Amino acid sequence: MEHESFEKEDVAKLMNDNFVAIKIDREERPDIDQIYMNAIHQMGQRGGWPLNMFALPNGQPFFGGTYFPKSQWMELLGKVSSAYKQNPQQVKESAADLTNRIKGSELVQLNTQPADFTVDMLKDLVKKWSGSFDNREGGGNRAPKFPIPNNYQFLLRYAHLNKDDKVLDHVKLTLNKIAFGGIYDHLGGGFSRYSTDELWKVPHFEKMLYDNAQLVSLYSEAYQLTKEPLYKKIVFETLEFVKRELTDQLGAFYSALDADSEGEEGKFYVWDKNELVEALGADYEVFGDYYNVNMNGAWEGHYILLRRKSDESIAKKHNLSVDELKELLLRSKEKLMKIRDTRIRPGLDDKSLTSWNALMLNAYVDAYDVFGESAFLEEALKNAEFIASTQLRTDGGLNHSYKQGRSTINGYLEDYAFTIEAYLALYQSTFDEKWLKLGRKLMDYSIVHFYDSTSQMFYFTSDIDPPLVDRKMEINDNVIPASNSSIAKSLYLLGHYYDESEYINKSIQMLNNIKNNMGSYPAGYSNWAMLMLHETFEFFEVAIVGQDAVKRRAEMDAEYNPNKLYVGARKSSDLPLLENKFVDRETIIYVCVNKACQLPVTEASEALLQLK
Repeated sequence: MEHESFEKEDVAKLMNDNFVAIKIDREERPDIDQIYMNAIHQMGQRGGWPLNMFALPNGQPFFGGTYFPKSQWMELLGKVSSAYKQNPQQVKESAADLTNRIKGSELVQLNTQPADFTVDMLKDLVKKWSGSFDNREGGGNRAPKFPIPNNYQFLLRYAHLNKDDKVLDHVKLTLNKIAFGGIYDHLGGGFSRYSTDELWKVPHFEKMLYDNAQLVSLYSEAYQLTKEPLYKKIVFETLEFVKRELTDQLGAFYSALDADSEGEEGKFYVWDKNELVEALGADYEVFGDYYNVNMNGAWEGHYILLRRKSDESIAKKHNLSVDELKELLLRSKEKLMKIRDTRIRPGLDDKSLTSWNALMLNAYVDAYDVFGESAFLEEALKNAEFIASTQLRTDGGLNHSYKQGRSTINGYLEDYAFTIEAYLALYQSTFDEKWLKLGRKLMDYSIVHFYDSTSQMFYFTSDIDPPLVDRKMEINDNVIPASNSSIAKSLYLLGHYYDESEYINKSIQMLNNIKNNMGSYPAGYSNWAMLMLHETFEFFEVAIVGQDAVKRRAEMDAEYNPNKLYVGARKSSDLPLLENKFVDRETIIYVCVNKACQLPVTEASEALLQLK
């Protein structure tokens, strides 16, 4: 619409003569986007972007839609303008009615029934969900396909804790198919937003920070359980892409790379066969077979690089060892990356959003925990300091956006929720209480400015923000987890760290509020379901005290157990879970459940046995 309509003088004149045109960056103002997207749904339309909404001067919407061709858009502008001039009262009544419907939708009721969560609830949830699994190509049985990481993170944890091999097989199938598909950038690393088809073949080529962050966390966790080398490769290549193309000097992360360059979607990423033959010479035959420069990879006269077969099968077919194949692929990639780097690049969205930065910070921590790469921790600490020094205000609140030296826009709940989660993860990796304390301060600020005592949920916007036509709550998990589910998880952890029943009670009440909704659409509540795992399976508190506390934590991460938290210190600490546990010149591990601890041990291998 920008090219077809908004840049055209005749359209611009019609709009400017009759309307006040306001363009919203939905990433900077997700609160506005939420309201008007809800309005579209209340009008019985399917949502999407671009989102075009007609509203009164007070912000109340009365008509809207998504994409309109130029002729239809100009016709609509005329009709709406005439309706407002000729029947203003009717338009105002329509706006008032739609606004009331917006306010009445998505309300969360306080559940006053006792909080009761069982494994059977989760089993029923997964059973219903599994009816929509694509067990041939992975993901859901539909197109387009979005790699929704919190879905598969929950399913991975559930499968492990409940010993459900069928669900685990589906998760591994999905991760393998995504990693082999065209949605993954096999040359430069990193993931596109979604696949337009059922095969993960043709992506929408836009690369978003939040997708790549969460997929790094997911593949790291999946590697920790399965030790599948492919998953490690994906993590390292994706983090290399993030450092190369989405990181600034401060350690802040940029938001996205556009899908198109030179006006064509995917032009930067796809290849002509002759181009590959000329660049690779004798290596082309193997490379072309490996990355399907054939009918499998063909797309609109070009080729998308994707995989179908294992290293072993390709190596055997071409009479190579696996190591020889890897060397060939490495030198081929280096040649092609040099060529690709000469192309006109997709546009960079160089704003840094606190919430998305926190997701990437968390990803670096997760990757460090699993793979032990010190460079990953260095990047995590750099970004954590960026948020603390640049986005954190003197009043204790966060700003949402940063660009070219300017920190702006009062933060939303997602900024607090994801930053708290990231700081708690960083604490568990370093045992530096600075991050734990900062996470708690942000939580207490959130409770003051976002918490609704009636529903006992959190609003998306702060009480210090100028009011919009409605104040929404974000409940459903989507490509990004809901801010309410994220902050509920952190409340649960902080309650354990500080022996603060108020935090845990808030967390459990929030989960209880949405419990009865989860069965209606399980995939939309997967982050909530991860919190429910803490309540339905044994949740371990692993306390490690002594000079080698961080080293013992790293040793314990050699095995997968998602239902635990780490608390630790190199010396004595006044944290409730560490009180009276320090012994000079020894490093001791305590495995506890609800503060009741098993016999202390000194080796990680002994503690791991107590977690089984």
